Amino acid sequence: MRTLSGKEVCAILKKHGFEQVRQRGSHIIMQKQVPGSTITVPVPDHKELRIGTLMSIIRQSQLDRSLFA
Repeated sequence: MRTLSGKEVCAILKKHGFEQVRQRGSHIIMQKQVPGSTITVPVPDHKELRIGTLMSIIRQSQLDRSLFA
């Protein structure tokens, strides 16, 4: 996995149907409507996201890991 910034992760999420709904401090909240529920993913607006944080975002977003490679 390569190192990504919070802005880059938000751009990838946006390209796959997520929208920024709000920001509080350094955390950007992205949401996507799916049948029967809403997927909410908080993304820290940092220059570099740690690998564990990135993996958590990928898991929560339910997107394929290869999209972030």
